[in-house]
Amino acid sequence: MGGAAARDRARVRAWAELLRLPALFTVPGDALAGAAALTRRPDHRTLLAVGSSCCLYEAGMLLNDWADRAEDAADRPHRPLPSGRVSPTAAFAAACGLTVAGLALAARAGRPALLVAAPLAATVWSYDLALKHTPAGPFAMAAARGLDVLLGAAATGGRARSALPSAVLLATHTLAVTTLSRQETREGTPAAALAALATTGALTWLVQRRPPPGTPPHRRSPHGRLHGHRGRPQQGTAQRSAAPLTAALAAAYATTTARSYLHASLNPSPPLTQQAVGAGIRGTIPLQAALIARSGATAATAIALLTAALAPVARRLARRVSIT
Repeated sequence: MGGAAARDRARVRAWAELLRLPALFTVPGDALAGAAALTRRPDHRTLLAVGSSCCLYEAGMLLNDWADRAEDAADRPHRPLPSGRVSPTAAFAAACGLTVAGLALAARAGRPALLVAAPLAATVWSYDLALKHTPAGPFAMAAARGLDVLLGAAATGGRARSALPSAVLLATHTLAVTTLSRQETREGTPAAALAALATTGALTWLVQRRPPPGTPPHRRSPHGRLHGHRGRPQQGTAQRSAAPLTAALAAAYATTTARSYLHASLNPSPPLTQQAVGAGIRGTIPLQAALIARSGATAATAIALLTAALAPVARRLARRVSIT
């Protein structure tokens, strides 16, 4: 009886490692940031987009280890596939099933969401099976994160253009972290960590200084009166009141990542680089929360705080299951 329970626990832990469960907490904020860019309250379609994103993200995690199983046998023999704790066939089948589930959830959210989810799924598979070890690899990963943000906007409002600025900011962060991650298993150079540090500084400033996406400028009538969309004064008030929270969340993003990036730039060894990559992954959450808060959308404050609350959960879980 006890032996069976121990085997079950070992199997659950192996799959948790394979799926990198702490990293999953960086996913919901993508769709929520996309929805917030429309200054609309998330609805059931937004939740479907979150579910789709989570499925496609975990499909990518499984494909990542499946494609790298020979390399991991030499560099990371403790990983679930090379250690034999999970079979490659099971991992690949689960990746296929999660991809189908992600596309099905996007289809339930509506045709615009599916039109974004399909290229997102294609990008995930292309990255893991073909692009990962090429110069295009980090850009493909960044594109996937950006498409994930657009998926939330397309599902919630049927359009994604307003979410492009948020998508670009999160994609830029992902590009820096993915570029740095290429040095996780070997002695690297300070350049990637310094680039990630500079990116953090730029994004911390931009998320507070750039006007919220989807906010059209006011126009002035011949009589000197300002005209805009109905409800714009209230929205402007909401955006101004959100500024302190946006600044606090941007600061949380910077403090989550900057110190580890600095250490990795001073000593670009695999252990410190892995710590920096983990910090970069966790830093995605406060960056998402800052983007949500700055939008001035309905219930943005509450949603931003809920998103930010995922960070300590991910950090606590990362002590038991590696995030990288």
